[in-house]
Amino acid sequence: EVQSLIAWNLRRLRVERGISQDDLAYSAGVERAYVGHLERAKRNPTVVTLAKLAEALGVHIGQFFREPETGEQEPATLKAGRKKTKFPLKNLESAIKLAG
Repeated sequence: EVQSLIAWNLRRLRVERGISQDDLAYSAGVERAYVGHLERAKRNPTVVTLAKLAEALGVHIGQFFREPETGEQEPATLKAGRKKTKFPLKNLESAIKLAG
């Protein structure tokens, strides 16, 4: 099922980069809860949303459709606690302007 494939790859790509759901959501301009729903295959993302997530992750949108290799383990979750922010500087500057 395509939702499960997208969920698998979204979590894989996010965890590989050490990015929290909050940080990814902020960088992509979507709700954090929505990222969680996508990672659990509970929602159907639009192509526009996938493009935003791919850009925030620094990957081609096609990465969301990569089939897991034989024996590949399910992506783990990040360890509990505060995650490092992976925002590009331009997004951080925008956040500071909004907060100011």
